[in-house]
Amino acid sequence: LSLSLSLPLSLPPLSALSAPYHPAVCRMSGLVLAVDVVVVLVLAVLVLWRYADFSRQHRLVTVATLLAWYLCFLIVIILPLDVTTTIYRQCIVDNRKLSPTAAPNSTQPPTGSSSNTSHSSAGLQPFPECVRPWSYIPDGILPVFWRVVYWTSQFLTWILLPFMQSYARSGAFSMAGKVRTALIENAIYYGTYLLIFGSLLIYVAVHPGLRLDWYQLQMIGITAANTWGLFLLVLLLGYGLVELPRWHWTAAHSGHTLARTHFKAAKLLTERVEAQEELDDLMEEVRKLNDTVKYNHPQRKNIDTILRKCPVEYQERMSRSMDDYEDFEERGGCPSERSLARLHKQVIRAAQRYGRVSVQWTMLLDQAFYLEDVARNQDNTTPHFVHSFPPTQPRGWFSRYLYTPRVEWYWQCWLRCWCHRALALVLAAFSVLVVWSECTFFSTSPVLSIFAIFIRSAENSRNYLHVQMGCLLALLFLSTCVYWTVFRIRVFNYYYLAPHHQTDAYSLLFSGMLFCRLTPPLCLNFLGLIHMDSAISHQAHEQAAYTSIMGSMRVISFIADGFYIYYPMLVLILCIATYFSLGTRCLNLLGFQQFMGDNEMTSDLVDEGKELIKREKRKRQRQEDGATRRREWKERYGNQSTDPIRNRGPPEPPEPSPLPPRAPRDTDSSELLQDVESLDFRADPDEPSSEHSRYQPAGRYLSMSRSRIFDDV
Repeated sequence: LSLSLSLPLSLPPLSALSAPYHPAVCRMSGLVLAVDVVVVLVLAVLVLWRYADFSRQHRLVTVATLLAWYLCFLIVIILPLDVTTTIYRQCIVDNRKLSPTAAPNSTQPPTGSSSNTSHSSAGLQPFPECVRPWSYIPDGILPVFWRVVYWTSQFLTWILLPFMQSYARSGAFSMAGKVRTALIENAIYYGTYLLIFGSLLIYVAVHPGLRLDWYQLQMIGITAANTWGLFLLVLLLGYGLVELPRWHWTAAHSGHTLARTHFKAAKLLTERVEAQEELDDLMEEVRKLNDTVKYNHPQRKNIDTILRKCPVEYQERMSRSMDDYEDFEERGGCPSERSLARLHKQVIRAAQRYGRVSVQWTMLLDQAFYLEDVARNQDNTTPHFVHSFPPTQPRGWFSRYLYTPRVEWYWQCWLRCWCHRALALVLAAFSVLVVWSECTFFSTSPVLSIFAIFIRSAENSRNYLHVQMGCLLALLFLSTCVYWTVFRIRVFNYYYLAPHHQTDAYSLLFSGMLFCRLTPPLCLNFLGLIHMDSAISHQAHEQAAYTSIMGSMRVISFIADGFYIYYPMLVLILCIATYFSLGTRCLNLLGFQQFMGDNEMTSDLVDEGKELIKREKRKRQRQEDGATRRREWKERYGNQSTDPIRNRGPPEPPEPSPLPPRAPRDTDSSELLQDVESLDFRADPDEPSSEHSRYQPAGRYLSMSRSRIFDDV
């Protein structure tokens, strides 16, 4: 700001707006654009790191998802700069029209001096109200920027990401097989798009007064993409405008949050059992195939590929009971490559689901234990937070010096609830403003949209900072409501963004597709809310560079004059339905249990989850007590065997012992534990108990086949 105040405030000629004649201004605008680009990239990487596993997933999946998220976040952050630049250009145009000395067709408006604001010479009049904004982007930069960003995101969402989705889910064993499967699965997908595009093309071709050229084809494609994106945008926005403030309001009540956690525990345990059963069934099928296929079978390498995708605990239990050098004989019932590819796909999905549910169960237990600690510490008169279990990780400098137990008690037991309530009220106020503006933004005289009134007021006062902050806050709120819904929705086990690095490649790519389809119509709808889209406001106003890339929606009049204006009003009905939880009640009627406070099934699941948490808490307490006793035993008697005071008697010759000699690091307690012989109550009593009879070395390939069911004991 201090740099911009020291710059010349005079107006350049309109023909020279694109010329970099103010190096300091260009450097400032370039710096702002560069900072935004870098900050958005860091934000996208951090969000993706929370959900994706960079070490396990393919690099192309990670790069494609990161690029899709990054472009969408970048559109939201850069659009306010485009708005302020457009307002500045509109100011210059308006002053040209009001200038008493400028010629009607003159392209050289008056110029002034930065040091003398009242300067007038040669019939030129100064216009000090048109101050160049500090975030001004020179002409020619933003159109190229929007064109690259928009068409790259559209290529990702309509062509590349769907293909990568099918490629990632394919169970084929070669690249050619994966590509073939992806093309077959996307044939219907692409055919639907061609059908919609063809219908719009026929409409333009038969419509009188419209000529079909390359520009018209681009507008048809953009209109079709924005129409589909706006249809989905209103559905997600209607849910997020109500559910986001409600979530923060209910989060202020620790009892409600704890009850919801108990409900999630009961449902997650059921899902965990189902995932375990599904994985066990697939592992049994893999075991049978592994017994059938010998080492020289043509499909042996495909079996090994499937075995490598099994969980580690299953791989460790796999040992071959057949001779590795037993030759393959032609028999009936040999698996085909197509059946193995289907099994490979099922194993990948089941293993990923089982790992995700296991991690979620552990994290949910930690969350439930912590919420119970918060409820118990609220009754304490001493401001000191006490945990039921010690932290599993060592405390860092933040916990030691800043987030101390006293600070934690004040935050969790007092401040946190008030912060959630205040944030819920602010978000609810923004939601009301958005709903009102969506229902009235088509009215230009009088102006009823709250966002349009604010931006117009800031534009008249030439307060570019207010314009930029207002646009940024509104866009951040709208995008947060939409993206928050995208992160929360779940389509069975096909799409689910799970935190703690548990999201699969299919869900990551699908989220990238949704972001790229939702963000362009979201920004276009926002420009309509502030009356900067001439297709909606019907005003002769300078078009933003983003709108110029979108082109004129007048190519298809019934969409521009009907769908784009009246369909966003549906957000009011969706907000009312979300407020009364109509969708949740419908899912409950269909058998998908959802958390509802006035439902009997919900109460039963909450009670069941409470008992599960108590059981897991007792189990963890026993583990903690056992670890504490072992640690105390080791600290008290660990070095007793090496104490010279206790060994005062004469040395005696060692007696022969059947046990192996003890290692130097072994202590009395560990030796005592090693002397206990493990008993197997499931073993056959007629079998010998020697080590050689109970152990079979692994062969060349992993396997689950055994001659008897307990050979791995």
